[in-house]
Amino acid sequence: MSRSPFRAARAAAALVAVTAAAALTAAGCGAGDDWSKPRARPSAVGTLGAGFVDRAHPPGPEATVTPAPGSWEGVGPSKGYRVVLLTAGTDRPTTALVKAVRDWAAESDVALRTVTADDGPGLLAAVTEAMDMHPDLIVSAGNDLIDPLATVTPNHLAQQFLVVGAELAEPTANVTAVDWSGASFRGEGLGMSSTYDPASFTPERCAASVRAGVAAVLNDLTGIVLWLDEV
Repeated sequence: MSRSPFRAARAAAALVAVTAAAALTAAGCGAGDDWSKPRARPSAVGTLGAGFVDRAHPPGPEATVTPAPGSWEGVGPSKGYRVVLLTAGTDRPTTALVKAVRDWAAESDVALRTVTADDGPGLLAAVTEAMDMHPDLIVSAGNDLIDPLATVTPNHLAQQFLVVGAELAEPTANVTAVDWSGASFRGEGLGMSSTYDPASFTPERCAASVRAGVAAVLNDLTGIVLWLDEV
């Protein structure tokens, strides 16, 4: 029995829809598989320049060090470095930091995913979501995330975190921060620094903070604060 033109058109449309859905599912699985497959441990490509830290006297836990300007420029991650950008807020400093992370990831052949946190309870949930992806590094941008990170990070020492434009009051060895005089928010009820200046979050300083922080993490110089008044 022959099909009516209407029934035939409907069947063709259904086939197209099923094919498109299958393609989307396959694409989604592929993206997930990229992060689930085993691979070699990521490493630093290049070496730190003179003056990044004193290798003869490496910084202790929670130390603040002032690397020489540009001493981090020769270091990057190996291909496929997995990074989650964890961000909260739409203020100018946060927006500038987010752009710096994304620009760096694009230039460095980094596998980047983004988790954007909501206010209140959503902040802790966002940190958990980022950790559940099991990235090589979680980069935090936004002052609202400092207190949630202070709560979560001591219980997940195997996960490396990089905080840019702020710092934790009592960081554990898995939390590295990059800060400067115009930033230095520390959370835990300590309030905003008297020197806080949104204008200090320039594209140049934000870019330097990301690169310097990643260079420190890749060289196992973690649990410290890098102070970048000069870039």
